[in-house]
Amino acid sequence: MTYAFDFSGFGLYGGMLARGVAVTLGLTAVSTVLGGIVGIAGASVAVAGPKWARWVVASYVELIRNTPFIVQLFFVFFGLPSLGIHIDEVQAAILAMTVNLGAYAIEIVRAGIDSISRGQIQAAQALGLHGRQVFRFIVLPQAIANVFPALLSQVLIVMLGSAVVSQISVPDLTYAANFIQSRNFRSFESYLIITATYLVLSIALRQILNRLGRGLFAGRVARGNESAPRNWRNRLMWRGARTLPTER
Repeated sequence: MTYAFDFSGFGLYGGMLARGVAVTLGLTAVSTVLGGIVGIAGASVAVAGPKWARWVVASYVELIRNTPFIVQLFFVFFGLPSLGIHIDEVQAAILAMTVNLGAYAIEIVRAGIDSISRGQIQAAQALGLHGRQVFRFIVLPQAIANVFPALLSQVLIVMLGSAVVSQISVPDLTYAANFIQSRNFRSFESYLIITATYLVLSIALRQILNRLGRGLFAGRVARGNESAPRNWRNRLMWRGARTLPTER
């Protein structure tokens, strides 16, 4: 039996596919910004925060990294209303994607912070910089530059994983494919088009973010050296920075 491909009727759904692309990219953009903020804040707490706060961050990271994203999504969309928190499907998708990306970003950024040598921290302290200034101007830019490829890969994983938000009726690319194949009964062609679209989006997004990263972090990648201390010594340096003179 020979299968006859038929893409003739898909032009009618061009607008729906375009809206699906826009929704997918919009969800990815918003969750990337919010998840990045969560990652940086959580990593700073994991490195230099009080013990109870570090325990909270570690518990959050372990919870999210060891549960399926679709379960997290359903918990947000179907579970929160039971607590009196009512949000629509798009808000639920953004929240779930942000929480998911934030947990992975915390570990990635923390690894970047730990990669910065103690000598740079000591030099900044010797110049009279406050702990927050050392983190903002010396450590964080280099840490992000060091782990930018890993962050980029995680963003792409989140974008591809966003396909499950169609399960709560978010009109993304996968939702468009499900709708189209339910109308024209051309399942193979529908999902072939969506697969190709995700592939193009992933390649294009990777190229764009790589160019952006090279522009933002040119010359900022910290080079390791044999005298670099162990991670726990860096953390002690960060906590000790709180005793430095107040920020000017």
